[in-house]
Formats: sequence, C-alpha cells, structure tokens
Amino acid sequence: MARRPTAAVTGLVLFLEAFGFVFVHYVLGRVVEGQSMSLAGLDPGATAAGAWALGGVAGLFLVVCGAFLLVAAVRDRAGLARPVRFLLVVCAVVHGVLGAAAVGLVGWWAFVWMMLVVGLIVLSLLLYGARGGAPGVRGPGGVSAVPRGR
Repeated sequence: MARRPTAAVTGLVLFLEAFGFVFVHYVLGRVVEGQSMSLAGLDPGATAAGAWALGGVAGLFLVVCGAFLLVAAVRDRAGLARPVRFLLVVCAVVHGVLGAAAVGLVGWWAFVWMMLVVGLIVLSLLLYGARGGAPGVRGPGGVSAVPRGR
C-alpha cells in the first residue's frame, strides 16, 4: 500500500523544512543584529533573539510532526492518535497560510512547494484514517451505520 512511503516522504520533507526554517531565522537574526536594526524602538538584540526563538520553535514543531509521521511509517498501523492528528492538521493549516503569504513575498515556486507539503500531510492523514472502519459513519446512539457481514 502507498501509505508507508507517503508518510516516510512527508516526514523527511518536514525534517528538511525544519532545517530550512531554523537556518533562515538564524540568518535573519544575524542580519538584524549585525545591522543594528530596530523595530519600533525595540532593542536589536531582542529582535534577533525573537527571530532565533521563532526559528527554534518552528523547527521543533516541524521535527515533531515529521517524527510522528516517520513512526507511523515504521509501525504502519491504521489510525493515528487524536493528538497526533490534531498536530498534523495544525501543520497543514499553517502550511496553507504560509503558502498564501509566500505568493506575494517570495513567489509562485514557494507557493507550489507549500501546497505540495500540504498535499502530502493531508494524504498521510487520509491514508492513516481513524481506527476500525469508516471514520465518522455512526448511526443513532453511536451504533455503526455500516452493516457487518454475517
């Protein structure tokens, strides 16, 4: 089945993105610090530290998401835990918002990259659906609406 390679590729892509985020924010912090730039009177050191902190948090978030996907690829069991699914949905939404902003700031290639990552995350979520049967198909009283074979 295609879910194991999809989750593995998505996890590796998120690791690469984590490295890219950390690197870009490190460079951004160094530039702000080196040029003594001030943002609305803030100390340049505080601005640089903020850029580094944001890069670290974003990188850690992407590494955690990628690690969960790599674990899912290794285990290859149906269903992801609810917190993991929530984390991956947040990751996909953040990528969608950043992709929309990237069109104007960076260009269409950045948008295409972000949408590719969104597609990989959503595909991984779909392939590792909820445990046990069709997700969300429940009748009255929580009884499954899908008939079982005899």
